[in-house]
Amino acid sequence: MSIKKTFLLVFLLLNFAVMNKSLFKILAKINKMILPSFTKRELNIMNAKKWQLALIGWRYFVTKNSL
Repeated sequence: MSIKKTFLLVFLLLNFAVMNKSLFKILAKINKMILPSFTKRELNIMNAKKWQLALIGWRYFVTKNSL
């Protein structure tokens, strides 16, 4: 099997896995256990650092896709 075919196969499998709701539900549970909750810390969005905004965006993306 050539490298291009292997890459395409892996890409298609990952795409299928990412679109699967059960994967997002698992990711949401992992996020809840591992990642910090900025609402409990009463973080002001205007004063948030870029990594905090990226983390908020990631959590939103996972939560939205798990519902």
